Amino acid sequence: MIAHLRGSILEKHPNRIVIDVNGVGYDVFVPLSTFYGLGDAGAGVALRIHTHVREDAFVLYGFATLLEQELFERLIGVSGIGPKVALAVLSGIEPQDLIRAIERGDHARLTAIPGVGKKTSERIVLELKDRLPRAHGAVEAAGASTPEAPVMRDDVVSALVNLGYHRPLAEKAAEAAMTTVATSSDVSFERALKQALREVAK
Repeated sequence: MIAHLRGSILEKHPNRIVIDVNGVGYDVFVPLSTFYGLGDAGAGVALRIHTHVREDAFVLYGFATLLEQELFERLIGVSGIGPKVALAVLSGIEPQDLIRAIERGDHARLTAIPGVGKKTSERIVLELKDRLPRAHGAVEAAGASTPEAPVMRDDVVSALVNLGYHRPLAEKAAEAAMTTVATSSDVSFERALKQALREVAK
């Protein structure tokens, strides 16, 4: 099993990158929290890897932090949740916020995540409440600089579309989110995406 990859970014798409390791390209799916901490094509990258093997596929999932990987592996252990939904969950909420929502049984917060309905939320809380990672402080801050507003808006739209929202709705939510975060001292992609997810949930 592949547990770790270090190389350079050959291709970069929302939720998916290709890592060149000594001339071999590895297709790796990543949550948005990891994706937006990565450099551009050609930059170096090192990711923790979960290898998911099925009869018809051999799929790699990459994570910047141990906490993200542990949450992903616990999520796919929940009845009815596969890797795609687990990745969507980690793309729609920060790891620390996910832990708090599960601990508190905050179904409203969990069902605000695209792809998570009431039954899925209930299963997550029931099956994971006593099995959460203890490393609450393990979230590593991404070192990437904050992109300019137009670029960030486009990134938020792209992220929402990749999470399954229609582009017109994604564009409207991103525009509203950028207006909201522009008045804040924290004009980061993560804050903008979280605000956009609140907008589409209205």
